[in-house]
Amino acid sequence: MHSEENYIMISALQHYIYCKRQCALIHIEDIWQENLFTVRGNLLHEKVDTDTYESRGALKTVRGLRIHSRRLGITGRADVVEFHQKKSGKTDVLPVEFKAGKPKQDVSDKVQLCAQALCLEEMLNTTIRQGAFFYGSIRRRVMVDIDATLRQQTESIIAAVHALVSGKHVPSLNEMLQDAGVTTAAFLKKCSRCSLYEACQPKAMREKKLSQYMKELFTA
Repeated sequence: MHSEENYIMISALQHYIYCKRQCALIHIEDIWQENLFTVRGNLLHEKVDTDTYESRGALKTVRGLRIHSRRLGITGRADVVEFHQKKSGKTDVLPVEFKAGKPKQDVSDKVQLCAQALCLEEMLNTTIRQGAFFYGSIRRRVMVDIDATLRQQTESIIAAVHALVSGKHVPSLNEMLQDAGVTTAAFLKKCSRCSLYEACQPKAMREKKLSQYMKELFTA
């Protein structure tokens, strides 16, 4: 069990998957900047992140529900949680996350949704087998199976983020390049979409490292 002061935000999982340095800058250094992509996402969430409760027959919908898991040490806010009442008396719980863009190639969205499901399972003493996304760019709902593989992957990433944050280490660009196993150009292409580009200064960091190397080479 984790104490509340050591909880990490569920959003940190997506940041970690995208870039460990980004995750550290946000969740260790408390640095955050907006860009086109984050603003677009925030506008969509403003439409759904209102603490409301709605009941229509067998369907009950809660918006902006605050969630947490003491076992995993995570906390956050679920955009929408649907409670589907079955004739058998059983209630199926479905977390629904709203995204401005389209389905991602990596697992970051699915991990975020799974983390929400794990919180709800602990809070409600239930089992959640599916979650859903509503993607603004394609205007439809996409279902996701909360299976054993995704659960294991999610818990592994949660543990890694806890280790990063508790260690208070902000990875350098060179560490990130080695970790990703990519060229500088490939990594910087990814950096250009990051909301922390100006704060991180990946090009300047790389150029500084090269200049230090050249200085050491010719002064040896």
